[in-house]
Amino acid sequence: MTQKFNIRSKRQPNVIWVFGDQHRAQAVSYRGDPNVYTPNIDNLARSGIRFDNAVSGAPWCTPFRGALLTGTYPHQNGTIQTPSSLSPKVPTIAATFNKAGYHTAYFGKWHLDGSNSREHFVPKERRGQFQYWMGYENNNNQHECYVHGSQSDSPIRLSGYETDTLTEMMIDHLKRHVESKQDDYQPFFSVLSVQPPHDPYVPPNNPEYGTRRIHPAEIQFRPNVPDVDWVKDRASNNLAGYYGMIENLDYNLGRLQKALKEVSIDRETYLVFFSDHGDMLGCHAQWGKSSPWEESIRIPFIVSKIGGRDNMKTGYCPAVINHVDIAPTTLGLCGLSVPENMVGHNYASYCVRTDAPEYSGPPESGPESAYLQQIPRKMHQHSVNRSWRGVVTQDGWKYICTPNNDWLLFNVKDDPYEQANFVYDRYFQSEKERCHNLLKHWIDSTGDRFSLPDISLP
Repeated sequence: MTQKFNIRSKRQPNVIWVFGDQHRAQAVSYRGDPNVYTPNIDNLARSGIRFDNAVSGAPWCTPFRGALLTGTYPHQNGTIQTPSSLSPKVPTIAATFNKAGYHTAYFGKWHLDGSNSREHFVPKERRGQFQYWMGYENNNNQHECYVHGSQSDSPIRLSGYETDTLTEMMIDHLKRHVESKQDDYQPFFSVLSVQPPHDPYVPPNNPEYGTRRIHPAEIQFRPNVPDVDWVKDRASNNLAGYYGMIENLDYNLGRLQKALKEVSIDRETYLVFFSDHGDMLGCHAQWGKSSPWEESIRIPFIVSKIGGRDNMKTGYCPAVINHVDIAPTTLGLCGLSVPENMVGHNYASYCVRTDAPEYSGPPESGPESAYLQQIPRKMHQHSVNRSWRGVVTQDGWKYICTPNNDWLLFNVKDDPYEQANFVYDRYFQSEKERCHNLLKHWIDSTGDRFSLPDISLP
């Protein structure tokens, strides 16, 4: 007689966030980018749910991070620009996990304490209610990175490249946490936030850590990079380093998965992989973030079980998941109630199988569009120097306005490189009006303030 046994864990699931900075959604091999090889990210997408319509509703470091941790929009929590500070009075996702009996830990870039300085010290009461915190406010030098926090209030220089060493720190911490209690360890919510592939685009020169030597002359440009010599020269050099940093991040993602398997918690740990926003890198002759084009607002977003399909659905979810939705969705993965202060949508039911203990019922349809914001006017060179608001719809439309002016209308489903702007084409007036009404609804319902144009026809 064959003995049957249940290999599923009955403990509360763990969750890990892993995210880089300025990693655009298109820059992974499973999305077809010929310049980069990301086998670990690709396998994560195959073994879980990928949200290929995910957006950064505020494509700028601090505004996204404030929305990420609180589940509220930047104008609601005060983090409207980089830099700005998140008030310690605002509850974060860590506070909810703490109350649920979880261990919470954060590693890496913070950028929520109102400074751009690498020497800035983040005091304990301003670390988002995480129980364990080892990070830094901002750096922009991945080869010389200093962290402080739970291990030491004095700055500690990381021994190697930022992504490599922060990954090691997280692995060491989680192994100690699990092994100290063996089978009775406290469930955890842990965050790994690294600066790469943010500029400067200088990857580690170490093939052992997953970094190929990518030559600028080998770069294949996206079709919306204009055929202008200085644009292509700058873009090719930047992209060669950018892709090397992404491949290094992918390698470290694999290290993390392997480490959790070694301590036998891979089957009970959700991994959520994403980015805070994208990077234009020459597309439309623009650079950096804070622009409404696809390369700036679209982010990778994958939810998977590290140990495989146990309790996980697999495939593609068309939802336009936004920054405010990540915290509610993460809590939902663990079967925890979403606090009333969080305004985002919980997409966990799209990810968790119906027979999972944490399954909370059939999916509730989320909004048909996501709200996009650049709240203050940003004056960086080669970037949009206007405040703007916009929407992207699940069926592929994007509509953007600057104050009192309608600016962009794209069907990105048919035109992913945004070559055809229909904003003043009367043939598309009905789509424009639909998007305009959606945008007005978002502004009004979230308590934002913005002057929309009059788009009525004579």
